[in-house]
Amino acid sequence: MNLRANFSLCLLLGILLLVYSCKQAKKEEVGETKQPNIIFIMSDDHAYQAISAYGHGLNNTPNIDRIAKEGAIFNKGFVNNSICAPSRAAMLTGKHSFVNGKVDNIRPFNWDQDNFAKALQKNGYETALVGKIHLDGLPQGFNYSNVLPGQGQYYSPDFIENGVKKTYPGYITHVTTDIALDWLDTKRNKEKPFMLMYHQKAPHRTWMPEEKYLTLMDSITFDPPANFFDDYKDRPAAAAQEMSIYKDMDLVYDLKMLDKEGELKTKYRGMFQRKYDRMTEEQKAAWDAYYDPIITDFKSKNLKGKDLAIWKYNRYMHDYLRTIQSVDDGVGQVLDYLKENGLEENTIVVYTSDQGFYLGEHGWFDKRFMYEESFRTPILMKYPKEIKPGTVIEELVQNIDFAPTFLDYANVEIDESIQGESLRKLVSGETSEWRNAIYYTFYEYPAEHKVKRHYGVRTDRYKLIHFYHDIDKWELYDLEKDPTEMHNLYEDASYASVKENMHVQLEKMRAKYGDSDALNQENLDRFLKAKNIKH
Repeated sequence: MNLRANFSLCLLLGILLLVYSCKQAKKEEVGETKQPNIIFIMSDDHAYQAISAYGHGLNNTPNIDRIAKEGAIFNKGFVNNSICAPSRAAMLTGKHSFVNGKVDNIRPFNWDQDNFAKALQKNGYETALVGKIHLDGLPQGFNYSNVLPGQGQYYSPDFIENGVKKTYPGYITHVTTDIALDWLDTKRNKEKPFMLMYHQKAPHRTWMPEEKYLTLMDSITFDPPANFFDDYKDRPAAAAQEMSIYKDMDLVYDLKMLDKEGELKTKYRGMFQRKYDRMTEEQKAAWDAYYDPIITDFKSKNLKGKDLAIWKYNRYMHDYLRTIQSVDDGVGQVLDYLKENGLEENTIVVYTSDQGFYLGEHGWFDKRFMYEESFRTPILMKYPKEIKPGTVIEELVQNIDFAPTFLDYANVEIDESIQGESLRKLVSGETSEWRNAIYYTFYEYPAEHKVKRHYGVRTDRYKLIHFYHDIDKWELYDLEKDPTEMHNLYEDASYASVKENMHVQLEKMRAKYGDSDALNQENLDRFLKAKNIKH
């Protein structure tokens, strides 16, 4: 081959190599060959009613709303078991409580079982868990963990970093955000895709706001929901609970009426005193300046009956919503970090809560019931590559769906034992086929708040619930005609065919997921033994 021909061949090969390199670089630039990063944000007891994207008008959450605006909002997101630890176990494993073993807050969680973080880690992901997980033991599946012991504390919180306990100065929501951002910026291996579980304590009870938000919404008086003074007619399980704002909400522990004179002697005063004592002198001064005049005014009024109930409702709402404002600030910081560091396009961001919460509906605070406000949870999700901005999802989705969704996006095999379904095709609009019913269980009784054991099924329109153990009561609701679940239709003859169909649907759900009366009895026996309660 002569010199000219040799040169031409080399030139051609160089051009081809350059074209190939450019194509590969372009692919990497748009992320076609990259597994997506994942940031899974979860708060605790964050009612969907208290996210402004859901349109209830209670507060303003501009940063959480950004996720919906830039991606998808799920209008029918639900949990499998509305209590902290079981919900988180279902989220990690993609399995119902009676399958993963974490049926209540008492039984230990088996970290040796599979979870989606382990699967991602095995497939090249750098993984981290920061904040609340409420599952005892050293978390498995994470290169880095820095978690709260139990429920955590709002002020001067303790964390357990890779098994080592330490106390951080400051306010818990900011501390959690700072730890998460520090891991993203300085601790992770930036050559790998990452999965960060960034989980806030707030707005969990006792709703202690940070100093800068103590006066937020002071000018607003909240009107209680229409069913605030519910009489629970034909709903004996609802009548038996102890989560009434009027009757059960502690003036000191919940509503911060820690008077210096010690005249307000409530059941949980000492517990709140210990929370207050964690503050610095500067923090206490800010709190005293705000709450002392409210305490003085409250004691002078001697409120009773409905006036007291509505006063307590407003104190609750103000503090609850203030803690959410700090959570929203943290979400904004994380979203800004992604954008500023060129990570936004290739990162899936999900915001959710471990369950819903009552904001005065039926006169309640707390969760546990299969009624809508605690059964339903907020879910917002963005991923610029696949989810169109402003997407609205009306299908029934559940917290067992997170695990298979993350594995699907990461191109990791979804084990057949996972009971949830990937949301990927749903949010991308590639499928019209989806489940037509979801299943729920609750086991933690007899216990705090006295919510009876129950299980049930929900479809788009109807809900069937069975309360059992020391009660045997069925409830049926037509959610289209009665969205606030005030009228139990189980004995209504005009709904006989609906009742029959819902019983069939319930048995299908129990068979599909592997639940049974025998399992219920086994879980009850273990629970009573753990609490040293005789049958």
